Amino acid sequence: DSTTYAHFLFNAFDTDHNGSVSFEDFVMGLSILLRGTVQEKLNWAFNLYDINKDGYITKEEMLDIMKAIYDMMGKCTYPVLKEDAPRQHVETFFQKMDKNKDGVVTIDEFIESCQKDENIMRSMQLFENVI
Repeated sequence: DSTTYAHFLFNAFDTDHNGSVSFEDFVMGLSILLRGTVQEKLNWAFNLYDINKDGYITKEEMLDIMKAIYDMMGKCTYPVLKEDAPRQHVETFFQKMDKNKDGVVTIDEFIESCQKDENIMRSMQLFENVI
C-alpha cells in the first residue's frame, strides 16, 4: 500500500504548504531530483524526511517514513522482511547520521553523513542522464 508514502511525497512537493501541488511545485521538485546538484537533492530528501518541518529528523519521523516504504514494498518481498525491519533501519540511520547523539538529525549532520557515503552519492547520480 503506497498511500502513506504518497502522502509524504505530496508534502515534499507542496513547497508552500498550502495543501496543493501546483504545476510549478511539481516541476521544481522534478528539476531538483533529476537535474539538481547533490546539495539540492540532499536538501530535498531531508525535507521529505523532516515530516513536521521543524529542521530536525526524529526517530519517530524516520520510523513513519520507513514503515511507509516497507508497506509500499508489500508482504511479498524476497527475502521475507522481519516485522522489526523498519525500526532496525531507523537505528542504523541514526547510528550513522546523528553525529552528536542528541536523538535528532540536523540538515548539516544529514548532508555531511550522506556526502561521506559512496552508495548514497552514487544514488544521487542515478537519473543524471535520463530524459
